Amino acid sequence: MRHAFIAASTLSLLLAGPVCAKTPEQVAAAALAASPVFDGHNDVPEQLRDRRKNVLAGFDFNDTTGTADPAKGVAAMHTDLARLKAGKVGAQFWSVYVSANLPEPQAVQATLEQIDVMKRLIARYPGQLQFCTDSACVEGAWKQGRIASLLGMEGGHSIGGSLAVLRQMHALGARYMTLTHFKNLAWAESATDVPMAQGLTPFGKDVVREMQRLGILVDLAHVSEKTMLDAMAVAQAPVIVSHSNARAVNHHPRNVPDSALDAIKANGGIVMVNFYPAYVVEDTRQYNARRAGEEARLKSLGAGNPDAVKAGMAAWDKANPLPIGSIADVVAQIDYIAKRIGVDHVGLGGDMDGIENTVQGMEDVSKYPALFVELARRGYSQADLEKIASRNLLRVMKGAEAYAKAHAGDAPIENPTTF
Repeated sequence: MRHAFIAASTLSLLLAGPVCAKTPEQVAAAALAASPVFDGHNDVPEQLRDRRKNVLAGFDFNDTTGTADPAKGVAAMHTDLARLKAGKVGAQFWSVYVSANLPEPQAVQATLEQIDVMKRLIARYPGQLQFCTDSACVEGAWKQGRIASLLGMEGGHSIGGSLAVLRQMHALGARYMTLTHFKNLAWAESATDVPMAQGLTPFGKDVVREMQRLGILVDLAHVSEKTMLDAMAVAQAPVIVSHSNARAVNHHPRNVPDSALDAIKANGGIVMVNFYPAYVVEDTRQYNARRAGEEARLKSLGAGNPDAVKAGMAAWDKANPLPIGSIADVVAQIDYIAKRIGVDHVGLGGDMDGIENTVQGMEDVSKYPALFVELARRGYSQADLEKIASRNLLRVMKGAEAYAKAHAGDAPIENPTTF
């Protein structure tokens, strides 16, 4: 009888057909339902400053698709509440970026203004946004159906060479700082400026130490390889790279070299992949170099004749369309980092509203699900996708918070005033 029962059971299974596997769309949807996107870098505050001088009267963040100004060559914004919801974004680091060309005292003021305008924007939409400064708040906001909104400073010029200012920025809610932007500081070397004798000076290393004592994430986007390695030699808590890619795939100096990737793995940190073609696609980087060369050639030949240069560049642009890549190129970046140092060290930092174009398929913040579908199609599991979406960044935040809690009794690091 037992053998007959087994045979009958086997037959019924065969007749029922194969067990239905989840489609990539289903895997992606399940991952994002369990672990919504926690993006590392969005430049809405910059757009508010550039477009509106930080005046929010008349600004509707529910829908910004009508913010284009073709006469001025201004495109519509990438971000609004409707598209964040469609993109399954559950948490966002808003970049309170100010230009690295500003004198440092002015940069400090401008950063305060950017913190203010983003706090005011968040407060205007209490049903959809929640200001957060720690991981517990992020997870609580998700449970309430709100987008956790955190602040990150982009560039150490925002503290004006003062650890006292750093502490006050922390008190105002800043929870990461990118050590440099595109220019060197007196204490830190940028990836895109003239090389310095060292990555971080002794004061720069104190900045890293004080950031971690406070619980501010150390962000290594925009910094040189030397600065990355110097920072991680000092760091005792996990670091982030909020919006960069792998230099082995795209050789732009803004991207993370293998030496730093390996150090990030050892540190327990995370690299958050962005969507800017010049940093994602090597062909785009090469194109930009060719275009710059052609422009320099025309200016040399047409000195004193700017109209000829303009006409020549228009003809060149028409004959040489910009390659922008696609979601597949973003996946290639994620693949490289995940294979090199593990999927536990990958996240997303789209750089939306801080870039003039994106790879095809990632045109605005509503498009994240398409990326996750493609990752699922390439064999990433639901658990992998949950890590990339937000679990990895939450782990890093919790590590930084635990370090700060353990060192809450440490004395602040002091540096003398300069004026």
